[in-house]
Amino acid sequence: MINLINKENNNNLAAKIKQLKEDMNGVILAHYYQEADIQDIADFIGDSLELARKAKTTDADVIVFAGVHFMAETAKILNPTKLVLVPDMAAGCSLADSCPPELFKAFRDKHPDHIAITYINCSAEIKALSDIICTSSNAEKIINQIPRDKRIIFAPDKNLGRYLMKKTGREMLLWEGACIVHEAFSEEKILKLKMEFPSAKLIAHPECIDLLLAHADFIGSTSRLLKFVQEDDSEAYIVATESGILHQMQKAAPGKVFLAAPATENCACNDCPYMKLNTLEKIFNCMKSKAPELIMSEDLRLRALKPIERMLAMS
Repeated sequence: MINLINKENNNNLAAKIKQLKEDMNGVILAHYYQEADIQDIADFIGDSLELARKAKTTDADVIVFAGVHFMAETAKILNPTKLVLVPDMAAGCSLADSCPPELFKAFRDKHPDHIAITYINCSAEIKALSDIICTSSNAEKIINQIPRDKRIIFAPDKNLGRYLMKKTGREMLLWEGACIVHEAFSEEKILKLKMEFPSAKLIAHPECIDLLLAHADFIGSTSRLLKFVQEDDSEAYIVATESGILHQMQKAAPGKVFLAAPATENCACNDCPYMKLNTLEKIFNCMKSKAPELIMSEDLRLRALKPIERMLAMS
């Protein structure tokens, strides 16, 4: 009975959100890691690169960003005249938090001969201190365009950085940041799950630790993981990334089995606590009140825009 009531409430909220969106000429952008109900009402669902591209090309007057804070910042950087709404300003990012601007600036100052390629999972202040932004989808392509004699700082994700060093053969100076979700997966529990489901392939995001990636049958960004399960001929997968992607996988390949990779602790640690702060009710409230609004100084926006534009041009 409770599930039926919740479903009815969500349907009512979805209808109200649709009407508000039409009234304000709005667009709802959602990351793959959002709750299924949010993904289902979004106009566009994607990973960080896809969402950045969509934010740059949208003709909507209002962007409602169902993701985390740095993603909404990117939308504002690319769309200074548009109203960018954030359902919950507390929806931050552990990886972004692991790279404070003042410490990163000091780090860069110690290595003035290095170019800084920075993962998009960072604050606008960090973007403004960087030379090129990248995502997990385009990082390898971007690094391969940098002259071999040019030294590289890669920040803030050390796990993605190590993976890219192996893929590109480039030595890079790594910032010691990480994502709490992708570091929480248990190698022991995943291997037990593989024994229970021997035909299941382990697919993993490159933000995972080396130890886990060594067991993976396929490694890729969220969008590439989604594409892989559609094109691959296996029938079952253990998915080592945030659990929100399973909703799109199940929709894209309904006849297949998708198992969320277990975490070390007995908790829902494969759910990002920040991503999951967003709800349909918060989306409705922020659209109705047109708040909270993402506000950014023009000076910061312009400084952060340059490395993002370099990324879009190189990818």
